[in-house]
Amino acid sequence: MPRNDARGGHTRGPSIRDVARLAEVSAQTVSRVSTGSDAVRQETRDRVLRAMEQLGYSPNHAARALRDGRFGSIGLLAHRFDRTGESMITDAVLRAAQAEGYGVTLVTVQDAAHDGWTPAANRLRHQTVDGLIIIRSEGHSTEQLALPTGMPVAVSDSRVHGVYPCVVSDELNSSRMAVDHLLSLGHRTVHYVAGPEDSEPARLRRAGWRTGLVQAGAEVPEPHVGDWTADSGYTAGTALAADPEVTAIACANDETAFGVLAALHEAGRRVPEDVSVIGFDDVSLSRFTQPPLTTVKQHFTTIGTQLFRLVMDQIGTPRTAEIPDVTVPTELVLRASTAPPRSASVSRAQTG
Repeated sequence: MPRNDARGGHTRGPSIRDVARLAEVSAQTVSRVSTGSDAVRQETRDRVLRAMEQLGYSPNHAARALRDGRFGSIGLLAHRFDRTGESMITDAVLRAAQAEGYGVTLVTVQDAAHDGWTPAANRLRHQTVDGLIIIRSEGHSTEQLALPTGMPVAVSDSRVHGVYPCVVSDELNSSRMAVDHLLSLGHRTVHYVAGPEDSEPARLRRAGWRTGLVQAGAEVPEPHVGDWTADSGYTAGTALAADPEVTAIACANDETAFGVLAALHEAGRRVPEDVSVIGFDDVSLSRFTQPPLTTVKQHFTTIGTQLFRLVMDQIGTPRTAEIPDVTVPTELVLRASTAPPRSASVSRAQTG
């Protein structure tokens, strides 16, 4: 049990022997429970865990690392944890790590545009982590990061193909799928509100939009460049709403689409009667817009879980062969924000 000194302060916390004494087991059994060993009966394990909780005992991870080479923690590096994709991937990583008894150290990149990734990665060199997950290294090429040799790494960035194992969505073909949907409804072209130019996902989605139009022989309008936010979508939407020739708008993400919907509503342009709008991501609020938003669904939970698994598969295992990348499929979610243009609807009614 903790001992008090003359001033009433604690000289130490509860030890492994204190837990063993309370649970009436050996210190070796407590150690096995701490490391997640299967060589302990469930009844005994439960008794040890109750003793740990009662005493406030925390296993010494530094000692464990000296013993078996693992700290029981991984690092997670991102520029903006508050953005939709990053936050949902992070939540999935945290859940997967918790299920494996692992902790997660979060490190934020303050300035992605001016090589903030390298100092952030360097901070992790001094952390007690067994591996590293990097989410979207915008503004910097992840392959240039000075990471410790042999550190298990997984990245959600297609630019590191062949350098680090990565988990990504098929963003290019997914964006092209959205364009194909709108063109199949009878729209002559699709206007686009893009993400920031220093973002690899934004670049791929924009390329998919352009490829879809070119392959269909449709006009390619000048895209409006945004920054993933509803504010930038509103600004672009205001300009697009003033053009009566605009009948279809694809957006780089759902939040941008929310701003576009607001701008069209204020301008008196009805969705989807006058203008069809499609988003990307399928965040939870997408089905509650007016009208509900047609969008491309990304499976963020799968991405986060796969990133964690890629790191875990590398821990304690020599990298003798290239680890294959994981591409997570997307799907088109059809809701009420897309429909044939009025001219096409009239033509169909007349021919019918």
